[in-house]
Amino acid sequence: MAETDVVIASLRLINTPGIGAGKFYRLVDEHGSAAAAVRYVEKNGKYQPWSLAQAQQEVAEAAEKNIHILLYHDIDYPAMLKNLPSPPPVLYAKGRLEALQYDKALAIVGARNASVIGRKTAARFAFDLTNRGIRIISGMARGIDAAAAKGAMYALHETGMTVAVLGTGADVPYPPENTELYERICTQGCVLSEMPLGTQANPQHFPRRNRIIAGLSEGTLVIEAGLKSGSLITAQLTLEQKKMLFAVPGTPGESRTQGANMLIKKGAVLAENAADILPFLKGNKSVPVPKKEMPQQKILVFENNNVTFSNRNDEPENLVDLLTTGGTDIDELIRLTGKTAAELAMEILELEMQGIIERRPGNKIARVK
Repeated sequence: MAETDVVIASLRLINTPGIGAGKFYRLVDEHGSAAAAVRYVEKNGKYQPWSLAQAQQEVAEAAEKNIHILLYHDIDYPAMLKNLPSPPPVLYAKGRLEALQYDKALAIVGARNASVIGRKTAARFAFDLTNRGIRIISGMARGIDAAAAKGAMYALHETGMTVAVLGTGADVPYPPENTELYERICTQGCVLSEMPLGTQANPQHFPRRNRIIAGLSEGTLVIEAGLKSGSLITAQLTLEQKKMLFAVPGTPGESRTQGANMLIKKGAVLAENAADILPFLKGNKSVPVPKKEMPQQKILVFENNNVTFSNRNDEPENLVDLLTTGGTDIDELIRLTGKTAAELAMEILELEMQGIIERRPGNKIARVK
């Protein structure tokens, strides 16, 4: 981590109106350090940098909230982001910094008003890819983003990491209904922002957020995006950064899938499952799973017309039927259903997306009243 005086000087410079990332780096290069650049800016009179007191207060508040302030040259700064022409000079990170270091990553974005099928699809992609060592990046928005983050964290026996990039301050969960998700990401992954602490939601901030999402990833998967969706901004930024673009096809004529379908028409890779994406990601040696030939159905003829069918059901009991409003322990559900922990985790996630069940303290799952 950078020394405090370097962090303070960097905060003062980057929070000077009229100075963006590109100009920040030029000034630092010309004057040798952020502190020298701030002194130059103050003497110049054209710009008004943050005061020393403002920067010191920011550092103190970040420490109080367990938020790390990362500078471009810090070892914990995301390596993938350094490939951008002008990466954010300062980042705020809350959670596990190791979540920012990875070899392979995919952004998953899409509609905020996503359908249940769309959310389940996003969760399934994130779950499967995380189990294959891919870091999932999202914007923590309602809908597809939130589903992707949840799917990633359910993976690897509910230890999967994920990274959420906010268009607000790192201490401002947005949207508010995702506060619980925000807290879980901070515990199991990392929340990232380039905005000063306390920054509230503003439409102008989200394109900057989308640039970071694309920058942190090797490619972007779009699910259920309309023709005017903000997800298409991330898609455009992905292409500008010369990265892979994937899209899940949707029902023709459905407004919230027209954007994704349009991307496929223009050359985005059509993705139906994780196997469609894995071969395109850096360092991955796997190939798409070959399709199995479907067995031919035998013609069945009942010689005895008096055959009666038993009411006995050999299928595992329905998960919802095993739950109470008080909650059932996950280990007990594994025993009762005979499913693996991974299979059960995915089913729980799908039911949670539909609002049928909810997680309770003590590793319990309960039916929603």
